Amino acid sequence: MIAAEGAIHAEDAYRAFEDHRSPLVLQKLTILPGHDKSGLAESFESIVLEPGDLVALVGPTGAGKSRLLADVEWLARGDTPSGRRILVDGNLAQGNGRYHVGAQLVAQLSQTMTFMVDLPVGPFLQLHARSRAIVDRSKSVIEVLDAANQLAGESFTLETALSGLSGGQSRALMIADTALISRSPIVLVDEIENAGIDRRRALELLLANDKIVLMATHDPFLALQAERRLVVRNGGVQAVVDRSETELELLLELEVMDTRVQSVRNRLRRGEALR
Repeated sequence: MIAAEGAIHAEDAYRAFEDHRSPLVLQKLTILPGHDKSGLAESFESIVLEPGDLVALVGPTGAGKSRLLADVEWLARGDTPSGRRILVDGNLAQGNGRYHVGAQLVAQLSQTMTFMVDLPVGPFLQLHARSRAIVDRSKSVIEVLDAANQLAGESFTLETALSGLSGGQSRALMIADTALISRSPIVLVDEIENAGIDRRRALELLLANDKIVLMATHDPFLALQAERRLVVRNGGVQAVVDRSETELELLLELEVMDTRVQSVRNRLRRGEALR
């Protein structure tokens, strides 16, 4: 990602990407267990993820969900507080390649998105598409803008300054950019429910582009969207739970309720009186 929390200047990013344009291909990501804050071993042998997989991370605030996301982001080799190891296609990441901006396997969508460039949306997206060696950049830019405006509550244009975007608009833009332009095959999402965007459509957009998505959430509707969820407590994964048929039925009920809630929210946003 070029512009997100901890990003670097756009032109510097382009130069860094110039020699690293080949597609990143990932067959599987494997999480090997470490230990919790008390030193007790985590209760799983391995967690194997493939393109198109969505995994939810659930647990109370402070349980260690962000630590697990960070371990994946850093491609941990037993060198983080949890002791976990992350395998890429069965191998540990080697040397400085773990941190090379041009070979970035992981994109992270944090709770707060801060742009570090002073550009309108259009030139920013053009620059990112150029760095990815996309041939029809204009088409890609329009696709990202359209997708972002479907996620955001209030639309914006290619001429809108990045600094003028709201928090929700920034999150919507970066989700669309990650799904449609970014090469990173692994996406980490931290509490997407707090972004004020269409979170169901955001997940559909990411998964439609064969990303591996790990999502920390407190939202039961989002947690049940995943076929598998990791229960995190005291800094460790305490359980790996596959979604049951009963939970799938409950998800269908939650979808009906969520659709109604979204409808009410949109009506309130438009200034309508509820009757």
